[in-house]
Amino acid sequence: MTRPILVIPARLAATRLPGKPLADIAGEPMIVHVWRRACEADLGPVLVAAGDPAIVEAIAAVGGRAVLTDPDLPSGSDRVWQALTRADPDGHHDVIVNIQGDLPTLEPAVPRATLAALHTDPAIDLATPVCAITRPEELGNPNVVKAVAGFAPGASHARALYFSRACVPTGEGPVYHHIGLYAWRRAALCAFVSWPPGVLERRERLEQLRALEHHLRIEAALVDTVPLGVDTQDDLERARAALGRTA
Repeated sequence: MTRPILVIPARLAATRLPGKPLADIAGEPMIVHVWRRACEADLGPVLVAAGDPAIVEAIAAVGGRAVLTDPDLPSGSDRVWQALTRADPDGHHDVIVNIQGDLPTLEPAVPRATLAALHTDPAIDLATPVCAITRPEELGNPNVVKAVAGFAPGASHARALYFSRACVPTGEGPVYHHIGLYAWRRAALCAFVSWPPGVLERRERLEQLRALEHHLRIEAALVDTVPLGVDTQDDLERARAALGRTA
């Protein structure tokens, strides 16, 4: 038996869309929508790892729990780890589901499938969801990260071998869109945040390659939906259209 906790890292100083966790969608801040989706997954308690007091206040206003973290931490994984150690110093929670704070349309089935993939083998260090690409324009888009995994016919999970911004692998067959959500075993996350960025991580600008360079086993969970990630104003407008207009 595992004791999961879902942690959502968020900070206001986003490069492309500053202040986006508090962007209004249908009368509520975006971070509140993500928190609600995480709660709907019903996998365990939900904690927001907030880089700013205003995010803590937004979550507290709807009855959620948030922990203030150092705004200068280098990554979301570092923010998740710091919030976890402050909220759970005794290590009660042995699995951490890291949900990005810019996924307001996340389907609860996605974190559920990711956690299920982690549970298929105790040797798996972390699991992450992928979805087959159906839009040709995504294949050459470097903002759509691709995951390399060989799924047997009918399989719902497979070992992740690589991640890239390039279109890989070549040849006939599906290409998988990587979704930035992770189910970590606590010991693996503890080790991960202690390591410096890896060679391939710096080259591809993909944090998960650090895990592969240190021989962590990553399992890919095959899902059938990609949540909308809000990185730009256009993304925000699409999220508003999907969830209801802003006030």
